Amino acid sequence: MLTQALLVDDSRSVLNFLKRHIEAEGLVEATTFLDPVEALACARERVFDLVLVDYEMPHMDGISFIRTLRTLPGCADIPIAMITSRQTDDVKMEALQAGATDFLPKAPQSVEMTVRLRNLIQLGAAVRKLNDRAAHLASEVAAATRKLGEREEEIILRLALAVEYRDNDTGEHTLRVARYSRIIAEQLGLPARLCRDIYLAAPLHDVGKVAIPDNILLKPGKLTDEEMAVIRTHATIGERILADSSCELIRLGAQIAAGHHERWDGAGYPNALKANEIPVAARVVAVADVFDALTTRRPYKEPMALEMARAYLAENAGRQFDPACVEAFLSRWDEVVEIAAGQRTIPFQRTEAPLAPSIKSAAESPSGEDHSAEAVPTA
Repeated sequence: MLTQALLVDDSRSVLNFLKRHIEAEGLVEATTFLDPVEALACARERVFDLVLVDYEMPHMDGISFIRTLRTLPGCADIPIAMITSRQTDDVKMEALQAGATDFLPKAPQSVEMTVRLRNLIQLGAAVRKLNDRAAHLASEVAAATRKLGEREEEIILRLALAVEYRDNDTGEHTLRVARYSRIIAEQLGLPARLCRDIYLAAPLHDVGKVAIPDNILLKPGKLTDEEMAVIRTHATIGERILADSSCELIRLGAQIAAGHHERWDGAGYPNALKANEIPVAARVVAVADVFDALTTRRPYKEPMALEMARAYLAENAGRQFDPACVEAFLSRWDEVVEIAAGQRTIPFQRTEAPLAPSIKSAAESPSGEDHSAEAVPTA
């Protein structure tokens, strides 16, 4: 590959001389400009390995040209030689401070020109190889990092699915909660990275259920108070499983596992946190988790119509749920309906009926929480 040189001088005769001289050995391809402004425009579009620029030119002197060139992408390290007959210490110092690498006399002797140009060409080629190698390594690191991230995400999802398959043989709840959570996080205006991380960590919300005995977790009927106390331990257990990880996503999952049954009014569990004491990721997932639990069929209950579940969320905003999270969720209702209808195994039903008394009584009763500890939390 030929070394690409940029030659800038307001004298056509000098440009022609430099071009012949630098291309003499067939290792360099030179692009010439009489106007330094046009040369800079070209340098913004192309990457050069070597630059020779005159000191005294109209519109812009060589020092200003070098200073501007050094700010362009790909031009921070390339060798730049300034051509000048005024090789005073002041000029040299100013040029070096601007980013010049070497100097060429305006009326060079042939031997000096040949040697200096050969050195500059070799330096330019070496810098290009180094930059190409650095770019290749950066690409490999980025690819490896991306692959590690993908594996990390897959492990998290499969862990969450393994937990869910104990009491839900489809695994769809996990995926829907993740999608609903992303909708809420995005609509809240959270940073893009946090929205992504909440989406990926949300499936870990019920990981603590691995420690709940099957006779309680899979019980088709209503739980006793003692059994309810056991199943509520899944929040604390989930936090213990995930806490202190070196993985940022798993640490976020620990926050979600611990806090997704806390309530905005402080009546939740396990720590009776209230309002902004609850981590935002847990507040987001609380809305997504309850909505999906309400609207899907389980062995111990029938699904609630979407509009009834929507009314439940709206009525309990500011009590059970962060009102901002509820507002964010409902503001993108069409997407919510699409997610729910696309993955549910029952026909989609839409109704404008008001909140049913049975829902209100469930929310107001200490025993209203179903045995999954997620469908209709206690008041």
